[in-house]
Amino acid sequence: MGFLAASKPDHDAGKTWPAIAIGLFVAFGGVLFGYDTGTISGIQTMPYWQRLFSTGYVNSAGDPNVSPSQLSAIVSILSAGTFFGALASPFFADRIGRRLGLVASCFVFNLGVALQTAATAIPLFLAGRFFAGLGVGLISAQIPLYQSETAPKWIRGAIVGAYQFAITIGLLLAAIVNNATQHRNDTGSYRIPIALQFAWSIILTVGLLFLPETPRFLIKQGEDQKAAHSLGRLRRLPADDPAITSELAEIRANYEFELSLGEATYLDCFRGPMLKRQLTGMALQALQQLTGINFIFYYGTQYFKNSGIENAFTISVITSVINVVSTLPGLWAVDKFGRRPLLFWGAIGMCIGHFIVALLGTLTTGQDSMGNVIVYNEAAQKASIAFIAIFIFFFASTWGPLAWVVTGEIFPLKTRAKSLSITTASNWLLNFVIAFVTPYLVDYGPNYANLQSKVFFIWFGACFLCISFVYFYVYETKGLSLEEVDELYIECKSARKSPGWTPTAGFRQRQRAHGSASGLDDKAGENGHDAPVVHHSDGAPAV
Repeated sequence: MGFLAASKPDHDAGKTWPAIAIGLFVAFGGVLFGYDTGTISGIQTMPYWQRLFSTGYVNSAGDPNVSPSQLSAIVSILSAGTFFGALASPFFADRIGRRLGLVASCFVFNLGVALQTAATAIPLFLAGRFFAGLGVGLISAQIPLYQSETAPKWIRGAIVGAYQFAITIGLLLAAIVNNATQHRNDTGSYRIPIALQFAWSIILTVGLLFLPETPRFLIKQGEDQKAAHSLGRLRRLPADDPAITSELAEIRANYEFELSLGEATYLDCFRGPMLKRQLTGMALQALQQLTGINFIFYYGTQYFKNSGIENAFTISVITSVINVVSTLPGLWAVDKFGRRPLLFWGAIGMCIGHFIVALLGTLTTGQDSMGNVIVYNEAAQKASIAFIAIFIFFFASTWGPLAWVVTGEIFPLKTRAKSLSITTASNWLLNFVIAFVTPYLVDYGPNYANLQSKVFFIWFGACFLCISFVYFYVYETKGLSLEEVDELYIECKSARKSPGWTPTAGFRQRQRAHGSASGLDDKAGENGHDAPVVHHSDGAPAV
């Protein structure tokens, strides 16, 4: 794959391909989230599902259906579950481990899938979507955590970004399966797409059973020998190799220094220097949702139908393909050009796409007395689909993967699990809000705003905020180990100056230079590890 051809240092110790392969496999968990999101987008437009789950509501065409408020609850409750799942993820990740925490999360997800598959009415379907969301929330916070703690720094951005690539594959698979079952006149129309999620979960669970725990978690647990074996598996080196010993010493010294300042609580994520990082991560994840991407993938099929497009399912498949393909350039560019430029120019591209879609929709469509959309200019409507595709390209190649990349690498080990759970919860909170309010914003009726295409003006405004946010608050972390990112935030006070910053020494040397009172200097010098060259998380020496 082309994005793996980033500038790998020639002096890496051991092999890096095992860590890359492991990180890419773990990214497969994104399929669970993407597939579930895409599945509900298609299921809600299936005639059989609409009739079966209707409680008496009749739409403008005279057909039985679920009401907009019921649909709002059905779609958004998954995001409510993911919000609580993300917040609960540290109790898995910090207690039973990053790897087994993911395995346990898959079982929670499977419970939700089972309930949805069995459902023939709204209450059980809602319960299933909540538990599936709980599992997705747990998984979504732990996958970037596992990837960040195992990936070599020179390709960490592409590895963590592959999680978003897996999400896009899940969306595409859901669109294809929905398209194949939409006309079935039995429960298989929705049960087949839903039950297929068991397959994705089983693949991830079985694979995780054979993967190593992250060395950083094992160091945190005081399991130094196990950490050496784990890192040895990742680097294909013996556990007693000098490169392994030196790299673990660097990780241990950093963690012990953090512990000398006290145990981390959720409040510590918002105290002192951590406040900037925490707010940056939360805002980045919230803004990713406010770009409007999930409006397209939650309600896209219904929106295309409302806009007068006859084969809305086909359009949904096409947009999903664009989403998958467009992610690949971003994975290649993230470690070549950096985080800041991709996020900045991506926000500009998304702004342009939303503005033109909003303009075309507002000027070339109308409504009859029943609220049905009337298209006055078919060519303009087709052009708006093209600009939706342009928006998807810019999102998928920048903000889609990079929100997970940046939040996965800006936090110190002591608070990493908790900080990531909060930033991920911010993503899901906004996801829930958007999924819940969209029918009220878009649909026709006395209790609805009836914005239709004008809703894209809202997404345009949010993307405009993204431009300023990246310029003033997002630090460039390309090519830095997780320990060096800590130094970056300590020494560099302005995000605008971060692209020109370079690390000066290993953690133990910085500690001595600053006269640390933590008492770790002696520990750092034990066993002859006083050499001026230390190895960071990818085995590359930093002088």
